[in-house]
Amino acid sequence: MTQVYLKKKVSRRIENGHPWVFANEVEKIDGPVAGGDIIDLVTHDGKFIGRGYANPKSQILIRLLTRKKNEQITDDFFLQKINAAWKYRQKLGYTENCRLVFGEADFLPALIIDKFNDYFVLQTLSLGMDLWKSAIVNALETIFQPKGIYERNDVPVRELEGLTQVKGFLSAPFDTQVLIHENGLKFMVDVENGQKTGYFLDQQDNRRAIRHIVKDADVLGAFTYTGTFEIHAAHYGAKSVLGLDISASAVEQANRNAALNGFGDKCVFQAVNAFDVLKQWSKEGRQYDVVMLDPPAFTKSRENIMKAVTGYKEINLRGMKLVRPGGFLVTTSCTNLIQPELFLEIIEIAAKDAKRILRQVVYQTQASDHPIIWGQENTHYLKFLIVQVL
Repeated sequence: MTQVYLKKKVSRRIENGHPWVFANEVEKIDGPVAGGDIIDLVTHDGKFIGRGYANPKSQILIRLLTRKKNEQITDDFFLQKINAAWKYRQKLGYTENCRLVFGEADFLPALIIDKFNDYFVLQTLSLGMDLWKSAIVNALETIFQPKGIYERNDVPVRELEGLTQVKGFLSAPFDTQVLIHENGLKFMVDVENGQKTGYFLDQQDNRRAIRHIVKDADVLGAFTYTGTFEIHAAHYGAKSVLGLDISASAVEQANRNAALNGFGDKCVFQAVNAFDVLKQWSKEGRQYDVVMLDPPAFTKSRENIMKAVTGYKEINLRGMKLVRPGGFLVTTSCTNLIQPELFLEIIEIAAKDAKRILRQVVYQTQASDHPIIWGQENTHYLKFLIVQVL
């Protein structure tokens, strides 16, 4: 097997567990390497570190799959890894809907699998993982006997790996509008055309966290997508709920979800630019008991971090101004490029500019079916904060 040697003074990040090896961290390659090949990674003096797949055309030359010298990468390897991921979710109580495989956090880098009851949506985001797609599908069929499997590989990041964007059935065709249950509510998931894999499972625990603060409250939700936070607010006793999203199709789905749960009258959704509306309404002096902000990532690259910081600060400033004194702001950030300390600093700066005092109520990350591996920033991406605005 081809061996790839790390540079002598390379960061201990890799030896300490990180699965990515960048091309500039490699001293030499002993043997041929084609895209997707399984190779052995060794130290500068030949000591085994791990085994994984390579892609000479990617900035990430190697993604490690195992640290065990005697473990071979075969179809059975993927069966065992996916089965282990499922047992972890079951242990934590995530059985109907969950992120079954969360890439590096489940030691299957660049693989995402979401489970929506008996239906599965997967993403193979690297060349090396894409070559094992049939083994992954076979593993899902062996463990779950699913009603359907769909791939959502219509994501630009695949092009960095020399892959095309594609989506479609990996099983017999099925109705891609899938009904799920969450926290006593029902939601339709569009696995074919919805954002990412069709639904944001990472917020399922956080949506429960609003249950006390929204009771008898006038609630405003911005960047609502398909209305999950807003419908939870109605379910938990909100007096009125208004949700805003720029996508007309998302608003249409939000209205369907509200009606599905009997909240078609209480929940109102509008297709508008939330940035503009928040600014205008704060100038007009509108006030709500609870304002919920669940914006997009703002940036996917380190080069645009300051632009993202400005965006997060601006919407949180506007959001705070819309909260009645003593009310609550619910705010999130979903990019790992904005780490928790920076996120909280942004909120603090916005509060000072808004001349409001904040009292922290809840701080959480993503749901535990999206596990965080310490030392791997990309696995710790979601920040969820509730503060009282005084």
